[in-house]
Amino acid sequence: MQHPNAHFMRRAIALAEKGRGAAAPNPTVGAVLVQHGQIVAEGYHTACGKPHAEIECLNDAAAKGISPENCSMYVTLEPCNHYGKTPPCSKAILEAGIKRVIIGLQDPNPKAKGGAEFLRENGVSVETGMLEEECRTLVSDFLTWIQTPYPFTTLKLASTLDGKIATRTGHSQWISGEESRKRVHELRKKVDAVIVGGGTFYADNPQLTCRLEGVERQPLAVIVTKHLPEDPAQFTLLKERPEQVIFWTNEKSALSDAASRLTSLGCLVTSLPEHEGKLDIAAGLIWLRQEKNCLYTLCEGGGKLALSLLENNLVNEFQLHMAPKIVGDHSAPDIFSGKTIATMDEALRLRIIKTELSGEDVILTLRRQEI
Repeated sequence: MQHPNAHFMRRAIALAEKGRGAAAPNPTVGAVLVQHGQIVAEGYHTACGKPHAEIECLNDAAAKGISPENCSMYVTLEPCNHYGKTPPCSKAILEAGIKRVIIGLQDPNPKAKGGAEFLRENGVSVETGMLEEECRTLVSDFLTWIQTPYPFTTLKLASTLDGKIATRTGHSQWISGEESRKRVHELRKKVDAVIVGGGTFYADNPQLTCRLEGVERQPLAVIVTKHLPEDPAQFTLLKERPEQVIFWTNEKSALSDAASRLTSLGCLVTSLPEHEGKLDIAAGLIWLRQEKNCLYTLCEGGGKLALSLLENNLVNEFQLHMAPKIVGDHSAPDIFSGKTIATMDEALRLRIIKTELSGEDVILTLRRQEI
């Protein structure tokens, strides 16, 4: 049975989402002050280097003339207990006179944890674990950064009801509706790099740009292919922004004349290790984070690359945009390809964490079963 006051934590989670991206590499955190069963002040971590959610919440209370002493604070992540770019929030909460704090997730960062213990030792009533899984999902990007060498990777694919991503001729514009396509541009706005397989690059000649108003920075475009383009002039990306294009390929192709032509345009051609004939995408993701400071990446297919990422547990979030259309052609390309199994026990298992309508489409947000 859910806690009767869980709606306060849900509000804190919603506030935290407003800081998504700008807070990186810090976690997204939200906080609310509750007095007599009503939210009286709110705050979230707006950007890295700016005050944390708890401080924003206390500042909001001060601006409204509300004394925190008779309030409870609900916060999605354990208040920090160390001096970083800002002083410890645990100390600020204590000095504000708050007597009760409800925490969603205890801080997994060994440098910052200990706020709950500090508050308890100083007489504050502390409850932990309210909507813990939702709060863990909220900071799944932060968990990726502190626990792995990878960027946080979102896989986005669009398919028909029968799992097709194009017709047998390769025609795919458009599977999903206008509203879903806008969502893709919102995703691109938030990431540092967009990754596609060679099949998608050659078939779609994509721009891989965010075409929303007011965008100041475009994501890097990463193409994963062993076969580099011989005639760069055929491709929009290579004509319009070659200096923002990266090719991940094998050692042989990286030393080819085609690679030389691409680098002369300003592209970057990087050789990845190969294992059993497949490029090591994990090595590429590590390279993106280390060399290009990419914290968020978005993969938009195709089917073989998408399956490889999922199989190697490199997808942190999978967004499936499913259109109410049926192709009904066994020769049309499938959403995933490259695997042969004999029983359903061998199938990759995912869990749905959210479903929502997007125009006529349905967007499923999924994660690997074991995550």
